[in-house]
Amino acid sequence: MAEVLVYVDHVNGAVRKPTLELLTLARRIGDPVAVHLGADADGAAATLAEYGAVKVLAADAPEFTDYLVVPKVDALQAAYEAVFPAAVLVPSSADGKEIAARLALRIGSGVITDAVDLEAGDSGPVATQSVFAAAFTTRSRVTKGTPVITVKPNSAAPEAAPAAGTVEQLPVTFGEKATGTKVVSRTPRESTGRPELTEAAIVVSGGRGVNGAENFSVVENLADALGAAVGASRAAVDAGWYPHTHQVGQTGKSVSPQLYIAAGISGAIQHRAGMQTSKTIVAVNKDEEAPIFDLVDYGVVGDLFDVLPKLTEEVKARKG
Repeated sequence: MAEVLVYVDHVNGAVRKPTLELLTLARRIGDPVAVHLGADADGAAATLAEYGAVKVLAADAPEFTDYLVVPKVDALQAAYEAVFPAAVLVPSSADGKEIAARLALRIGSGVITDAVDLEAGDSGPVATQSVFAAAFTTRSRVTKGTPVITVKPNSAAPEAAPAAGTVEQLPVTFGEKATGTKVVSRTPRESTGRPELTEAAIVVSGGRGVNGAENFSVVENLADALGAAVGASRAAVDAGWYPHTHQVGQTGKSVSPQLYIAAGISGAIQHRAGMQTSKTIVAVNKDEEAPIFDLVDYGVVGDLFDVLPKLTEEVKARKG
């Protein structure tokens, strides 16, 4: 079978879940070849092999951490030229989309972003996307060059399929632009113990109906009981009730969890654009005419300050 490059998203060698999803999808169209940039490729190789990587192309250099995305594009281009794959798959993060776009431009290929599914086609991989604020679903393929495709987190359930996962060193030559933008400082994100918003299988979001930063604890308590991430609508973020990094919507983050719970969110198109591809959607709102109810799988007309605490206690009781 043809080989498919999979860009590995990891933190200090620990492979993140979106990469395992990419490996699962890559197996539909070819043999996955993982591209690991940074330290501890040998440690990551076992996980990558477990999920289907036939080999791991590894490169480690200070440029990957000291500068922005261009060194990673140089390395991914080197991997492309070593393999000439049937496709290149990259996680749909902010960095991932930039890496994919730059790579596609360099190799003269088309790029598809924010795919939610992937399948083999007669003329190359076919990607499914949700477009126009998730009002439509399209199936697309690249007609020129090697497809470069970014895939949204939670688009596929990771499935183990053990393969060799042989580690091979990838020679990389950095271009002049690789060191153009240097990272001069880093501030560690304060850990909440909750999953990353865009990668979480469950998201609980609060909106204008929460009515204050001091009340967001009811949303957080339910999220913690479910092992979920916490999101917020633009109205809640603009009011200063919750950090902007947790905003879900067209001008925030796009999420596609297995379960999305919207508490006190009316369901404006701006918010819907960021969560409409969630597998199961539940809304709690006092206004039975709220637009969010046109979208949901399950709706509760009620006061979130009554519903959420009871739901939290019920979740804890069933878990305990």
